[in-house]
Amino acid sequence: MEILLWLVPAVVATAVAACWVGWAGRERSGDVDREVLAQRLAEALQKDLPVGYAARIPERDRSTGIAVRPSRDPRGTGSSGRRAS
Repeated sequence: MEILLWLVPAVVATAVAACWVGWAGRERSGDVDREVLAQRLAEALQKDLPVGYAARIPERDRSTGIAVRPSRDPRGTGSSGRRAS
């Protein structure tokens, strides 16, 4: 039985989560009318969507699939005259 003691925290957490979900999902008594909620939902669904998108789509990199390392020339002149093969 001792070997199952590691399950106790998981069982307790599951029970607490189940109780919380049951409490949060309970039917509430209040002055909120379903007709009013349905009207608000209908108004929200009938609104026009925003036009356009704020961020530009980045231009696609036309990579050849070959990795090319930048030159390590300390003079900054670019390639050292050698070709990679």
